[in-house]
Amino acid sequence: MSAQVQIIDSAAPEQLLLNQLNALLRNYLEKTHLDQVYQAYQFGQQHHAGQFRKSGEPFICHPLSVAIILAKMRMDVHGIIAAILHDVIEDTDVTKKDIIELFGEDVAELVDGVTKLTQLHCKTRAEAQAESVRKMCLAMAKDLRVIMVKLADRLHNMQTLGVMRPEKKRRIARETLDIYTPLANRLGMNSIRHQLESLCFIAMYPMRHRILKSAVKKARGNRKEIIATINDSIKTRLHQANIMCEVEGREKFLYSIYKKMQVKKLSFSDIFDVYAFRIYCTDVDTCYRILGVVHNLFKPVPGKLKDYIALPKANGYQSLHSVLIGPYGVPVEIQIRTEKMHRMSESGIAAHWLYKSEDGEHSTPKNRATEWVRDLLEQQQTTRDSLEFIDNLKVDLFPQEVFVFTPQGNIIKLPRNASVVDFAYAVHTDIGNACVSARIDKRLVPLQTQLDNGVTVEVITASWARPNPLWLNYVITTKARNGIRSYLKHFKQQEAISLGHRLLEKELLDIDKKFSDITEAMLKQLLAALKFTTLDELLEDIGLGNKMPFLIAKQLNQQDISAAVKLDDTETRKKTPLIIKGTEGMVVTLAKCCRPIPGDPIVGYFNPGKGIVVHHHECRNSTDERKKPSEWLDVEWSEDVTGDYLTEIRIELLNQRGTLATIASTISKLDSNIEKVHIADQDADVSIDIITFTVKDRGHLANIMRQLKKLLIVLKITRTIK
Repeated sequence: MSAQVQIIDSAAPEQLLLNQLNALLRNYLEKTHLDQVYQAYQFGQQHHAGQFRKSGEPFICHPLSVAIILAKMRMDVHGIIAAILHDVIEDTDVTKKDIIELFGEDVAELVDGVTKLTQLHCKTRAEAQAESVRKMCLAMAKDLRVIMVKLADRLHNMQTLGVMRPEKKRRIARETLDIYTPLANRLGMNSIRHQLESLCFIAMYPMRHRILKSAVKKARGNRKEIIATINDSIKTRLHQANIMCEVEGREKFLYSIYKKMQVKKLSFSDIFDVYAFRIYCTDVDTCYRILGVVHNLFKPVPGKLKDYIALPKANGYQSLHSVLIGPYGVPVEIQIRTEKMHRMSESGIAAHWLYKSEDGEHSTPKNRATEWVRDLLEQQQTTRDSLEFIDNLKVDLFPQEVFVFTPQGNIIKLPRNASVVDFAYAVHTDIGNACVSARIDKRLVPLQTQLDNGVTVEVITASWARPNPLWLNYVITTKARNGIRSYLKHFKQQEAISLGHRLLEKELLDIDKKFSDITEAMLKQLLAALKFTTLDELLEDIGLGNKMPFLIAKQLNQQDISAAVKLDDTETRKKTPLIIKGTEGMVVTLAKCCRPIPGDPIVGYFNPGKGIVVHHHECRNSTDERKKPSEWLDVEWSEDVTGDYLTEIRIELLNQRGTLATIASTISKLDSNIEKVHIADQDADVSIDIITFTVKDRGHLANIMRQLKKLLIVLKITRTIK
């Protein structure tokens, strides 16, 4: 800033804020940088002129306040300028190009990253918010200062919510708790997070905040003596052990107390009876020595020791946590950390700017954050829309971590309740795509097994394996979910192209043509008429049932390919059957209404978007649909079809003890597996059950039904084809 504005006597709010900002910046910025900041202030003041906040103060006060929050973190000059200008693109006629010309591309990119999307064509407020957050996260992936400016902006907005309507306060507070406080936590900025949470608590639940604050104030007086006793005991014992450190009592934040009461269903007295202390020392070895001393002083509670020094949290947080039984039987929470760890826990990525050092020790939180946002950038490329991106982001922002080991001894961090599949994808996407089972501590387990802390996981893969859509029901990490969806999407596309090729080839043969007879000119004319750019796009559309293959074949057989082709329902055509192997994947599915199995007479239907659905020839649905010949085709089972296929029988049994066990045992002995049993009707004498199980083919089913009929408890047995 220039000398002429370093001292301003006027009591105007923006000038007082400018003086405060100037005083902070002079501690660490050069004079040329101060001049640039003042130039940004003049630019912002000029373009925000005539704009006022709901509180009545000039609008420029808000960006100045945001800059002050960042100046306390010793943000660099470009970050400070971006804070002062962060609303000019959104709220004035200033463009990104204007900012580039005056302040450079670095500042312009920061301002653009923070700016909301104002020209969105979104159906709902949720979509608009999601798209805005998505844009901010992509900008954050390029420059972490974007999120620093945004968090400071949100903090000042929360500090000035007083004049808003109650419902708007609650909406902004909810958005802050859903996105911005978890972001601050994920980036290790606990000081900002606690401030935001406290302000959100006041905005959302003013009455609860007031009652809880009053209860804490009332209970605080009775605690002073116990706190002093515990504090003196710890200090005395540490002094006797010749350990130099600092001990301080730590009072929980009101929002933390409230959240704990809610989650753990505890009363206020149960939570406020816990006495918390922090111990700061100079090095890591001393942390573990202190832990030994306090465990000798007070008895530790089993299972309550957490070592975040050896295994830091995802946001870089490091500390030793333990719960002890103190004097009078009261629980005592102890956190032990170095002074450097404490600074990191409060500042997170801000430590990179706040405590610059030659050895680069404070770049650790920044490096962790950079790695995380890179993963975020990779994940967003596979999401379908902004709402899905926000769902994935929330999964990443609320981790309760478990630490598991690879067979080589490497540590993998995963959210609590993560499955073996989540672990496989965390190791590598290719391993996730090819996993078939796993060993946990050398014991074979299924893929849906949830992982516990400290276990060693060995993933078993196979070259033929591929992701199963059912995995999406139990994976919880974004990387696993996106990996599965991406593979299945690509796999379905390839399957559709392959099936489309087979269908079109079959129809061409029926009109005495071959695929090789189609010239490039004919193909170009056809694609242009149907508005496709490549042959694969056309074949995929055929495979998914969106285009009828015989119509395409008939069009290719005409002299004027661009002419529209219509098929009359009465028109007959050759029906060379399509051979079904049972391994076509996701574009040929077996109908659940009739559950066809190899050996059954079958018929196929085009289901737009899904491909071909195969029904039993006697299925009621197939009888109805055959009135539309343009939508069905003849299909046959391949002679060498293999695999297990679900079928269903209706069985009438004597209602006696153990009858169902006898039926299950018989089916199992005949190389079949029961998937589901449903009791359709039951009285004192007879039970009518519907049993779904796997068979190889029609012969296998006939053998099972013959063996079941021999049982004296079986009155009647039939196969169900709905």
